[in-house]
Amino acid sequence: MTKRLQQSLTISNKLGLHARAATKLAQLSQKFDAKVIIELDNNQAEATSIMGLMLLAGGQGKTVTIITEGQDAEQALADVCQLFTDKFDEGE
Repeated sequence: MTKRLQQSLTISNKLGLHARAATKLAQLSQKFDAKVIIELDNNQAEATSIMGLMLLAGGQGKTVTIITEGQDAEQALADVCQLFTDKFDEGE
């Protein structure tokens, strides 16, 4: 049975899901034995795809749903949520 988890949160960093943030998210997502999907306004992108993430046009204040599926689903969800909470370490 594959685990599938999801959590919604609001993008709080000033620049939103821009190139640097998308790159950090993609690099983090590749570390897990889990599929990580970001959903925004009924559009989805795999978190390992920087271009896909940027095409979501996730700006500050937008709500995204993080969906994780697979062996490391719990850890992936926790770490990805933490990255958003930490505003992608952009120190704003």
